[in-house]
Amino acid sequence: MKYNLLEKTKVSELVNALKKKYRVVGPKEKENLFVYGDIEEAEELRLEHKPPILSLKKYYLPQEEQLLTFKFKEAKAAQVEVIKENLIIFGAHTCDITGVTCLDHASSIEPRDSNFHKRKKNVLIVGIECSKPCDEHATCITMDTHNPKGGFDLMLTEAGSKYIVQINSTEGENLINEYKFLFKESDVKSEESLMQMRQEKEKWPKKLKVKTEDLKKTLDGNLKHKEWESVKARCVSCGNCTNVCPTCYCFDVRDDVDLNLDKGTRSRVWDSCQLKEFAEVAGGENFRKDRKTRQQHRLLRKFSYSVEKYNRFFCTGCGRCTRVCMASISLYETMNNLVKE
Repeated sequence: MKYNLLEKTKVSELVNALKKKYRVVGPKEKENLFVYGDIEEAEELRLEHKPPILSLKKYYLPQEEQLLTFKFKEAKAAQVEVIKENLIIFGAHTCDITGVTCLDHASSIEPRDSNFHKRKKNVLIVGIECSKPCDEHATCITMDTHNPKGGFDLMLTEAGSKYIVQINSTEGENLINEYKFLFKESDVKSEESLMQMRQEKEKWPKKLKVKTEDLKKTLDGNLKHKEWESVKARCVSCGNCTNVCPTCYCFDVRDDVDLNLDKGTRSRVWDSCQLKEFAEVAGGENFRKDRKTRQQHRLLRKFSYSVEKYNRFFCTGCGRCTRVCMASISLYETMNNLVKE
């Protein structure tokens, strides 16, 4: 493992240098919240932040994406090519980086999502490691996303007046070499303090009463628990939880035809399994009519189905679903209540 050092006073200079060659996006403040957005000025970047409203998902799977154009008279369709863009995501938390890794798994099975992989190929990630839980909703310690596990090119860890920079890819090392006038070589003391800090993070309080390895068994075995009636009574089926989730990737396909009926476009747009019409099919049959089964489906996708299909959980512990829920439904409180008598 290779490390470098970056003085905090050099971050703005680094960002401005990167902007000359890359599109740089990162966490920005917006009305007392945070969003991922284009960094126009280095001073906009906020490395001390709670998870932004939307995750990194929008840079890999846009909320609306045109897939192809077609013409009726010619009976011909043309695929819309993904625009190649060199993008640097600066300041992503480890939970959001894990979310991209989950999407990579889902997009790699046949048929592969070629658009996702074309975008991912041109993205570099410079992460920022959390030194404490973001807030009361974060469950990263339970989901084992509190420490860097991969999926990034460089990782910044605060250490007093500087950042310890972990290099995790050839691209990350090339970035260091390109701007080496801003970095210093690491030292044994800094690297030892980094390892010690990561060990200390293992002591963060776990809000889930269920052991991580028992999450799937707990959920699968309690689908008739009375807790689901409480969740059903509160849920308003708005879909906020899935929109902000870094690993939800369901979409709808929509055809839009010009008024002259000569040509049109086909697009995919984000969809939500929490909407009543999501599981509705021809003839009016609906496989998940009520809110209880829709909420169960959401959690099964995070803690059960994903384990069976990808051998990993699809919850990153970011806490977004709880923060934005209008009914104050908490994912970890729901799981905790499932193990109550």
